[in-house]
Amino acid sequence: MMREDWITVELKEVCEIYSGTGFPKKYQGLKEGKYPFYKVGDISKNVQNGFRTLKWSDNYIDEGTLLNIKGKILPKDCIVFAKIGEALKLNRRAITSSDCLVDNNAMGIKANNDFISTSYLYYFFLQVKLEDYSRATTVPSVRKTDIESIRFRLASLSEQRAIVDKIDQLFSELDNGIADLQKAKEKLEIYRQAVLKKAFEGEFTDTNNIEWVTLNDVCFDVEYGTSSKSENDGLVPVLRMGNILNGQIDWEDLKFSSNKAEIEKYSLNKDDVLFNRTNSPEHVGKTAIFKGEQEAIFAGYLIRINYDKEIVNGNYLNYYLNSHIAKKHGNIVKSFGVNQSNINGTKLKGYPFPKTSLEEQGEIVYEIETRLSVCDSILRNLEEDLKKAEVLRQSILKKAFEGMLLDEEELEACREQVDREPAENLLRGIKQERDEEV
Repeated sequence: MMREDWITVELKEVCEIYSGTGFPKKYQGLKEGKYPFYKVGDISKNVQNGFRTLKWSDNYIDEGTLLNIKGKILPKDCIVFAKIGEALKLNRRAITSSDCLVDNNAMGIKANNDFISTSYLYYFFLQVKLEDYSRATTVPSVRKTDIESIRFRLASLSEQRAIVDKIDQLFSELDNGIADLQKAKEKLEIYRQAVLKKAFEGEFTDTNNIEWVTLNDVCFDVEYGTSSKSENDGLVPVLRMGNILNGQIDWEDLKFSSNKAEIEKYSLNKDDVLFNRTNSPEHVGKTAIFKGEQEAIFAGYLIRINYDKEIVNGNYLNYYLNSHIAKKHGNIVKSFGVNQSNINGTKLKGYPFPKTSLEEQGEIVYEIETRLSVCDSILRNLEEDLKKAEVLRQSILKKAFEGMLLDEEELEACREQVDREPAENLLRGIKQERDEEV
């Protein structure tokens, strides 16, 4: 559905689309210069939802470099976005606050503000899932022609402004709700860590029999997962670092393998404990226990801890490695790379471990789970509410660009605006201006 007084056009008819800036691969820019230079990561750092502007840069381009590499300048109020890989999947957008340049992994789109509001175009583009326009099967990517062919819904200027104001209002309310949910999650995590801290300080049992050893003393070895590329479909799931959440396996967003040799080698067994060896600094070292829910193997950024089940309870090990005590040790031994940290197998085997009898480990696990069961239930509800909030956000955008967001009173107010210009007149003005430029 769409309003009868709107016009549907292809983006190439009403916008300039910028693709390919001419920069060499992995070009980093200069520390100072005339133009800000943004890498695709600068867009990805923005949160997915809401209005975001690129206002700062750590990198610049001077005029000499610009001439040398024939870089293309993107104007102010240009919407920039990733055109390849995982960054494209994130579906993030940002608006330039000045003339600037972007790297070859990004593209830009710009409308004439006399006819199309930048904010209106931004919100329209935010509800377009660019991955759906990808022609590639392995690494998703889009080309300039893909963007040009996207169907754009053009409304009058007065209605564009009203739609943007309504979206801003609704998104602000939604963001406040999301912020409250995130605060609740943070409080639950504080509670979780307090429970684990007390558990491994001996406050839940009468035991004085804890002996601090190393993981190497209680495990046979540690094993890295498969380094082969996973596929969107296949015989068995390949668990990756994103599938480890709150000490458990998250079975959403799965990749797969059909390689029988890999499946045999890396097949998981019930109660296997997986350790995330590489991730962002705050997430490296997170751990989960596999409960045999379905057949699966594990990816190379994960380590399987092959512990001695005659002396170690897998749940006890999993809870301990997710505790503040273990994380504090991980923060000491982890190495740092570009935006990522690493804890290799050798360092993992050197972790301190509170060894006690299997019976006492079971008692500690029981005391932990008694306290965390309600916490986990609340957390699942919060996660569901956060997913619903994102669905609602997309619903707002969908309604906006089907012409169903404004009520009759708001539409009447648009019709009374002095500068109300029908969509067909706007399109005529855009074409006339382009003809004059030629």
